[in-house]
Amino acid sequence: MRGRTILGAAIALFAGAVAWGQGATPPDRWWNPDEGRTFPATLDYADATGTLRLLLDNGPMETKGHPFFTALGPNGRACVTCHQPADAMSLSAASVAAQWAKNGAKDPLFAAGDGSNCPSLPQEERASHSLLIDHGLIRIARPWPPKNVTPDFRLEVVRDPSTCNLDPKHGLASSQPHISVFRRPRPVANFKYIEAMGFAYDPKAGMPLPLDPETGKPVSGNLMADGRVPSLTAQMRDAAGTHLAFLKNMDAADIARVLDFERRLYVAQQTDRLGGALDGDGAKGGPRLLQVSAPGRLGSQGTPVWSEFEAWEKAAPAVKAGWTPEVRAFRASVARGARVFREKTFLISDTAGINSPIGFGNPVRNSCVFCHNMSYMGMDVAPGQVDLGTTNKPFADPLAHLPLFRVTCTGRPHPHYGRTILTHDPGYALTTGRCADVGRITLQTLRGLSGRAPYFSNGSAKDLRGVVDYYERRYNIGYTEQEKQDLVNLMRAL
Repeated sequence: MRGRTILGAAIALFAGAVAWGQGATPPDRWWNPDEGRTFPATLDYADATGTLRLLLDNGPMETKGHPFFTALGPNGRACVTCHQPADAMSLSAASVAAQWAKNGAKDPLFAAGDGSNCPSLPQEERASHSLLIDHGLIRIARPWPPKNVTPDFRLEVVRDPSTCNLDPKHGLASSQPHISVFRRPRPVANFKYIEAMGFAYDPKAGMPLPLDPETGKPVSGNLMADGRVPSLTAQMRDAAGTHLAFLKNMDAADIARVLDFERRLYVAQQTDRLGGALDGDGAKGGPRLLQVSAPGRLGSQGTPVWSEFEAWEKAAPAVKAGWTPEVRAFRASVARGARVFREKTFLISDTAGINSPIGFGNPVRNSCVFCHNMSYMGMDVAPGQVDLGTTNKPFADPLAHLPLFRVTCTGRPHPHYGRTILTHDPGYALTTGRCADVGRITLQTLRGLSGRAPYFSNGSAKDLRGVVDYYERRYNIGYTEQEKQDLVNLMRAL
């Protein structure tokens, strides 16, 4: 039933209109490697709630031979395979399901290395790719223990539906031990904000910022979910060797071309089917604002987070009278949602990266903008990782399809979970080897959400309401039903 539901959503998505350039015949939503399409300066795609827009500075750009769009390794993939323009430069579960229905296992997306639950499974069978097809999750294989690190915890497999952590060739007991976790692809756009330096140190750990070993310069730390690489250049090399199966490192010229493309690309929701243009009637939604604005400011010090929608709340009655009742109701809801996001406070407790190790207090009272604090983007200005509980028991939702591990601290107990932790993904701890980092994940941008469900690093929230409901359960916030809907409408407008 779950597979049929996602496939139905995928077919509906694919039936949506796409604006290509100046009214040319729309191509397939899916970008295959080596197609040689032209990437236009403005590119619109219909999604579940309206229209997503991509803007490319100094576009259009020819993609023939471009390393982001070209299969340079033996598995037939390119960067675009897992970072699709119609999915806000990420990868939605609906798009994955449609690709399986169209091509099955022969599609490069389902390459055995990380597009299946485990490379040892029969690759022609749908069940071998269920985590990707049904949940949009890519397999991430991390060496265990980490290189040049002595962990202060033991790691055991409690259960593993993927089979990979117990596999004699790919698992924890193999000759080259690895742990397999499953995560959503992160969006590849709006890097002016993602790379911005909001602090001169890591306030979540009270430590100096990490340095890029190639340049010696501090880096933002907001790239990878588990912080395993410090820079976009290192991220490209990591992806080339794992997800793309390149047989040699990308050369400097290819890296420069990919960096140029990624840093020129902006993505955000442009229109809503209920609220109309998101940059209309005084509001400043859409990617154009991202394109022209300066990043790296805390909303409390610069432009308040999501204040780009205040004009809808403050519009004169005569102006509002010209809106249809449907438009008026949606726009009022978005403006209220922005205020709830900024102003409704609640007690944040037992959250590593906030309540420990540096001590904001446990609990500490604040609102959503405590972490989602960057103007125009909603990501965290501060580098470093936070444990929201999405992967750790007892806070994580029931996720029977994911591996479950037991972490036993051999040094100090975890400050919030004690000596033993059950987790679906140790997160940042797979990089540092520190028990205190179990479950900590790098926060990401909130732009283009409607185009890239499901949400959270492990895809545990199938829709935007699921995101709100998780926070409500985790922190006992006390949202009213109206506030929940207002937050959903805000997020679909981003």
